[in-house]
Amino acid sequence: MTELPKINISNPLDELFSTEEERQSSQQERIVTINCDEIDSFQKHPFKVRDNQDMDELIESIQKNGVIMPCIVRPKENGRYEMVSGHRRKHAAIRAGLDSLPCIVRDLDDIQATILMVDSNAHRPYILPSEKAYSYRMKLEAMKRQAGRPNIENGVPVGHNSFVGKSREILAAESQDSNTQIQRYVRLTYLIPELLQMVDNSVEKPIEAEALSMAMRPAVELSYLTPENQKIVLDFMQDTLSTPSHAQAIQLRAMQSKGILNPQGIYDLLAQEKPNQKLSSKIPINRFSRYFPPNTSAEDIEKGIFKALDFYQKAKERKASFKKGEKETLY
Repeated sequence: MTELPKINISNPLDELFSTEEERQSSQQERIVTINCDEIDSFQKHPFKVRDNQDMDELIESIQKNGVIMPCIVRPKENGRYEMVSGHRRKHAAIRAGLDSLPCIVRDLDDIQATILMVDSNAHRPYILPSEKAYSYRMKLEAMKRQAGRPNIENGVPVGHNSFVGKSREILAAESQDSNTQIQRYVRLTYLIPELLQMVDNSVEKPIEAEALSMAMRPAVELSYLTPENQKIVLDFMQDTLSTPSHAQAIQLRAMQSKGILNPQGIYDLLAQEKPNQKLSSKIPINRFSRYFPPNTSAEDIEKGIFKALDFYQKAKERKASFKKGEKETLY
């Protein structure tokens, strides 16, 4: 007995008067051309689009070959589209002089779009701590919403009982970071922007002498402080051009949990000399800028300062030698 084709009862007329080939074709994804100005960025997209050497190479490739890999977008209620995968390609295409992009239009809910957005950017060769932090947090929240409510017996999301367990453990199994490291990254999202930028500076290595860098472990501890207390810590760091040690950050967190942390306590603790800390003085390089021609690099300014100090030292030695000679002549 020949099996009759299944008819979609939600739209029976369309199904009834269409061929099997048309029905299969309608279910396949197609590549369409969409104007760049009709595509909005993904809401709260955590990954930055940088104008660097990699971007220059992508622009050159697009100028020669066009956009080879289609972007993935989803339709919005207002008739526009939201970019899910392809923010760098869109930026490069615009800079290359293109006004449209090849795109796959995919109907995705917020959860599906978030997971796809994070996964499609995970292959980037260069990801800042802040980018990884917010992408992990966004994907974890999406996975938890997707899994449903926790099971009463063990607190594990429904549908995950047969796998590793909680969402963070599942994510750790899919990524290069451990469960604990993912937890640390997510904690970074609770830092005020200025402190989070310092964690990024530890990777980006900015050339500005006054740009402070902070390691991840003390930053994680500081993330448990209230935004108000984080601001006080930031003020101290900017005033002294120093960052707290891991041990100091742990102490700050403990003091806050006990309810005894206040501005004076923060300053007193951070002013303590760290183990093996050598006496040093840091002066922002821009303090010397007025003594040098415009656009002089920080490295050349440093060389110029030491040359001037060497000249000053030799002048002092010549002056001391001259005075000594005068005294010998008198006697």
